[in-house]
Amino acid sequence: MIVTRALLLAWTDLLRPRVLSIVLTGIALTIGLFVALQLGIFWAIRALFSGSIHLPLLGDVVIGPLLSWGSLMLFPVMGFFLMAPVAAAFSGLFAGQVADEVEALHYPQRRGEDPDFWEGLLEALPVMGAVLLVGLVSLMLTPFLGPFAPALFYGANGWLLGREFFQMAARRHLDEDAASALRRARPLSVTLLGVMIAFALTVPIANIAVPVLAAAGFTHLFHLLSGSVDRAA
Repeated sequence: MIVTRALLLAWTDLLRPRVLSIVLTGIALTIGLFVALQLGIFWAIRALFSGSIHLPLLGDVVIGPLLSWGSLMLFPVMGFFLMAPVAAAFSGLFAGQVADEVEALHYPQRRGEDPDFWEGLLEALPVMGAVLLVGLVSLMLTPFLGPFAPALFYGANGWLLGREFFQMAARRHLDEDAASALRRARPLSVTLLGVMIAFALTVPIANIAVPVLAAAGFTHLFHLLSGSVDRAA
């Protein structure tokens, strides 16, 4: 199956030195982003809740420190719901570098050109917002949807991430219209790989390397779908 092959090739690429350096950079930036976000929440709570409440047996308790330290428990929850939008945002930062390395290794006769960096980043921002919205809606609807909430979360995020990453990989070789036409011609493959990436983004610890995995996987998927026959060993 083309999607499985693209994903397996991407996994092996993560261990190659030149790609691994990008992985480590992505991990450092992702951890830094989440730590900064958590610190922001921590100190914002302390500033907003400066009063105290009287509790039986405990007396007066200052609620700011209590709530701020309790907010640390939100870190895993943030990781679950925010890794997908982080991946969408970082696609604009890493996709070109990853695609360069993947094509140099596997498709040396079909190396593409990066679209404008700022243009790619601006295109990623609406997708990041949409992915974040899907996560929030899924969270709010979980009590009503029950077991169907994960289907909404992974399905919608898979479609959005698939669209973003495939479009960025395809635009290295095609103009906007041709890239969109190829994506629409193979929507199942693009969305299925997107769903796999969305699922991987919810796996703790491993998910911080997934944005680079996604960029590599969709680069392979583009070449496999566009009929590349020059892949090097």
